[in-house]
Amino acid sequence: MGHPKISDKTLDILVDEMEGGLWAAAMADNKLHSLEVDPANEEVRWGSLYWAKVTRIDKTLNAAYLDLDGDNTGILNAGDVVKDDCIVKSDKSIGQLLSPGDFCFVQAKEGKLALKEGEAYEDKSPRLSMNIALQGRYIIYMPFQDEQRISRRIRDKKIRKQMTTMLESMGDCKSAILRASAMSAQTEILVREYKILDAMWESLKEHGGGDTPQLIMLGPDSLQRTLSNAAARIIDTIEVVTMEQFEEAEEWCDLFAPDLMTKIRPVELENPYDDLALFSYRDIFSEVDGLFQPYAILQGGGTIIIQETAALTAIDVNRAANTGSALHINRIAAKEIARQIRLRNLGGIIMIDFLRMKKQAEKKDLLKLFEKECLQDPCTVQVHGFTNLGLIEITRQRRTPSLGERF
Repeated sequence: MGHPKISDKTLDILVDEMEGGLWAAAMADNKLHSLEVDPANEEVRWGSLYWAKVTRIDKTLNAAYLDLDGDNTGILNAGDVVKDDCIVKSDKSIGQLLSPGDFCFVQAKEGKLALKEGEAYEDKSPRLSMNIALQGRYIIYMPFQDEQRISRRIRDKKIRKQMTTMLESMGDCKSAILRASAMSAQTEILVREYKILDAMWESLKEHGGGDTPQLIMLGPDSLQRTLSNAAARIIDTIEVVTMEQFEEAEEWCDLFAPDLMTKIRPVELENPYDDLALFSYRDIFSEVDGLFQPYAILQGGGTIIIQETAALTAIDVNRAANTGSALHINRIAAKEIARQIRLRNLGGIIMIDFLRMKKQAEKKDLLKLFEKECLQDPCTVQVHGFTNLGLIEITRQRRTPSLGERF
């Protein structure tokens, strides 16, 4: 699967709040393109950096449990350990690498929410890594990787060759991974961002040490994730309501996207502190509310049914009367399914039951279209193709809890 230009459509970013949680929606043609949420009950945020203490070694799991901040615990697998500034080989046991009482820098690879009232306790300790990754607009800075490389998500050989030339022009910028969005950036902009991320890491390291586990830096919030994920798109406006939102957008853009500074626009509302006041004002509240329904209506008729279970998510495509051929409906459904997976932040195994098609050429056409639509997803999506039962199987490695889990 290659990595062509994602889209010519421009985006408008809307920043809002509900019950103390930050929401960021990206709109394309007045329709939701992406939605990121930081609920108030979030205890560990994806990307957060901790000075953590090893509390227990689990030889069965080949992993260690770490105290992150006195309240939260995370799990670190042996394959995610860094020793002497090098990533450890996978054949090492965790007991050879760490001992109870050790301290180390770790980063949360996934988020964790507080238990809701009446909810049974489950040990869902977030996964951790010592292989730190700092997210920029065009670059991912990984201080323990002594090499430059291109994101593995970019598979097109021609594009990879072009980006290899870009890497070479950056000079001695080690530990840098170029994201797909870097294709549109000039070398001096990439070097500038690299220096910012390098300086940020040097500053963060100074906060390590001591015998108290603590949060060193929060991971990117919903607005920062949205702006970073949309780096390959043209952004028309970033609409905010409160001064706090304005200052936060300005701070991130000043560092990573000076060209977007003039796009930040405060919107005057009668009740700016009402929950999702901007979403209501821009008339997208009903679309957001629809994401909590187990179905979505397709353009021109038909529906998709979405059922989440503990093991996987099942998606079924249903036709309406007189809506065209199976391939026609499936093509419409493929675009909407990729969008719903992204908006609802579904993860793990996803099985999709499209309408039956007899011709192999039609199946190939549908698979190619669906793979292209999945390129718009900021998370890693692997399309495994058709199963023997005629279902399309995909896996998606999400970074934060699903929208349903959050609310």
